[in-house]
Amino acid sequence: MTDPDSFLQNYLRLGAILFALGLIGFIVRRNVIVMFLCAEMMLQGVSLSLVAWGRHHNDWGGQSLVAFIIAIAACEAGIALVLFLMLCKQAGNLDVVSWQSIREPGNRAYVDHEIPAETLDEEVWPTLTPAGIDPGIDPEDTIYRTHV
Repeated sequence: MTDPDSFLQNYLRLGAILFALGLIGFIVRRNVIVMFLCAEMMLQGVSLSLVAWGRHHNDWGGQSLVAFIIAIAACEAGIALVLFLMLCKQAGNLDVVSWQSIREPGNRAYVDHEIPAETLDEEVWPTLTPAGIDPGIDPEDTIYRTHV
């Protein structure tokens, strides 16, 4: 037989690993959707720990708290989706740093020194082959075709 305390320790370690991975991902990543998923991973780590403690003490308190956490996370997901869509529509992308225009007045703008500013190259338009001239076909394209 195995010791019930070892099961508790294993579940608590797994919950701590989930929470730590979610925290690291939340701090490191800049994409809002990935940050949201990392916050959800942290909630799942806490939920696993609560269930483990509840099971260890033969108490339903941990499981009932997890039911509330799941309900709150579902509501949070709906609200976050609407928020992401509106912010993406306003800013044009999901990078947190690009939302400088919607910060509170008086806050300094964040300057990202790691990524250089995007340069706009001149647009390259496709050209068509003039009428009556065969376009140049790469011979390797015709070798590997099944039907020529």
